[in-house]
Amino acid sequence: MLITADRDRCIGAGLCVLTAPEVFEHDDDGLVHVLEQEPDARLEKDLRLAQQLCPAHALTLDTAAPHST
Repeated sequence: MLITADRDRCIGAGLCVLTAPEVFEHDDDGLVHVLEQEPDARLEKDLRLAQQLCPAHALTLDTAAPHST
């Protein structure tokens, strides 16, 4: 599973950070920063919710992406 954020689209609403703080944070500019691009599969539900809640549609979740070891 791979999560990416398009910082050019991000408007800093913060719903991703509130939904999955283990994966997202805001940087000094108030934009999303992905802490863990290949998070544990147990976070998939939270990541799907964060993606749905993002008003800028800045998040992409690829569940087919293999986990690197």
